[in-house]
Amino acid sequence: MKRKNRVLVTGADGFIGSHLVEYLIKEGYTVKAFCIYNSLGSWGWLDSLPPALQAELEVVLGDIRDPLCVREAMLGCDQVFHLAALIAIPYSYVAPASYIDTNIHGTLNVVQAARDLGVQRVVHTSTSETYGTAQFVPITEDHPLVGQSPYAASKIGADQIALSYWRSFETPVAVLRPFNTYGPRQSARAVIPTIISQIAAGQRQIRLGSLSPTRDFNYVADTCAAFLALAASDAALGQVVNASSQFEISIGDTAALIAEVMNAEVEIVTDEQRLRPEASEVNRLFGDNTRLRELTGWQPAYGSQEGLRRGLQRTAEWFIDPANLARYRPGAYAV
Repeated sequence: MKRKNRVLVTGADGFIGSHLVEYLIKEGYTVKAFCIYNSLGSWGWLDSLPPALQAELEVVLGDIRDPLCVREAMLGCDQVFHLAALIAIPYSYVAPASYIDTNIHGTLNVVQAARDLGVQRVVHTSTSETYGTAQFVPITEDHPLVGQSPYAASKIGADQIALSYWRSFETPVAVLRPFNTYGPRQSARAVIPTIISQIAAGQRQIRLGSLSPTRDFNYVADTCAAFLALAASDAALGQVVNASSQFEISIGDTAALIAEVMNAEVEIVTDEQRLRPEASEVNRLFGDNTRLRELTGWQPAYGSQEGLRRGLQRTAEWFIDPANLARYRPGAYAV
């Protein structure tokens, strides 16, 4: 297979990043994976990829907060998919300064290196959390930005840094704003793997936070397809683009659907430590994906309740594998 562009994926060791790396390789791209430095030499979730895919990778260990690391990793790359970030909302209450350093300064390092090196395209990763609780639905890209957590505020800042480089220097940046991505390999700090891992471990009292908020869940394959679609769209330069299923469901109804998919009868128990501060809870997320569809022709393969069911089935199948479940601590609260 003739290889396409050489691309850099920052945050390649994480949940979405590892799926994106896998997706890019299968689509024929030459991939350089930027992973957080650690003394074990771990590639994070990339360690779980089949050896044949790992052999296709060039892996660089570094730190997104270090401009020299970022620049060296970007040398020779045509496109950059910037996913490296701290993303856990509860931990942003504990260590907010680290979110500024990683998410804002890290993004500055990426767009500055891209500007200096003449990179053809940077796709920067945002989050639907930047909107806060929906003021109108479905949420379009024109919705006000409301930082209801230090995490959300740091991502608003990161998005604006990325867009400022398009406006100031014509650095070719597009911003993808995924709604709630889920799938295999996701951290148990997120609600869907929290529920699935507890059921898979045999627990029938499922500990959760608030059940009433709604979310617009996107299966990870749809999010990966959105990244590639946006990278190929010149019309998306300088724009923020939602990637959403355009379907909302409450956390409580999501838990019930997961239990149904996994053939389990469960009781939901409120765990106080999983509740966000009242003014920090995002009560409704329901996105409009019209702009992405019109710019690129992208369509979610897992949209609607039927699509969510299929995505949950695939996710549960991964989690019930004992080798995968062993990576988690079901029932323990992951900040």
